[in-house]
Amino acid sequence: MSTRIGKSARTMRKQPRQARSRVMVEAVVEAGARVLSDQGWVGFTTNRVADVAGVAIGSLYQYFPDKLSLVEAVRNRHLADCLAVLQRCASSRAPVRQFVDVLVQEMAAAHSTHPGLHRVLLDEAPAKQDYLDPGSAYEIEYLQHYAMAIAACRPDWDPAVIQNAALLISDAVDGVIHNAARRAMLNDPALMRALATMIELYLSREG
Repeated sequence: MSTRIGKSARTMRKQPRQARSRVMVEAVVEAGARVLSDQGWVGFTTNRVADVAGVAIGSLYQYFPDKLSLVEAVRNRHLADCLAVLQRCASSRAPVRQFVDVLVQEMAAAHSTHPGLHRVLLDEAPAKQDYLDPGSAYEIEYLQHYAMAIAACRPDWDPAVIQNAALLISDAVDGVIHNAARRAMLNDPALMRALATMIELYLSREG
């Protein structure tokens, strides 16, 4: 399992302000995700990431002081991708079947870009304490996004029921998809269909 790392050791030196620097930082984060996916935590070095990104190591160090800050950026981008899926689900206000299909398909896709990445993030790479804390600000925000998405397709449910549904469904999606990533089964249509069916049956019940 991943090791806990304190907050102070995991921050970027600065945020990119110009378009050119933002493109460079994005290239570095993308390269970091690729290296983590292909070579694991042991093979993940700033020199290797800079080489894959096609940037000078000095340019990388302008923004990332070490590989811990870089893996945090990779993790943050993944978390942002997951929140974006939930935001799209909430804004679509689709019926239950369509909502569930989009949720499962897009969450699986968010974990499929670099197939080996999420096993490394879950099992090998050090993790900031906030990511492992069920009461963290991110966890609260994550569940709120689930609740808003569920409320959009089940506006007849009471808020307390929606909150419980957010907890249950988020755990179901995370558990199945994270373990599917570990087992290289994210592209298994039967597994994804079974997950969607389970959630659909739950959301189709009377509130």
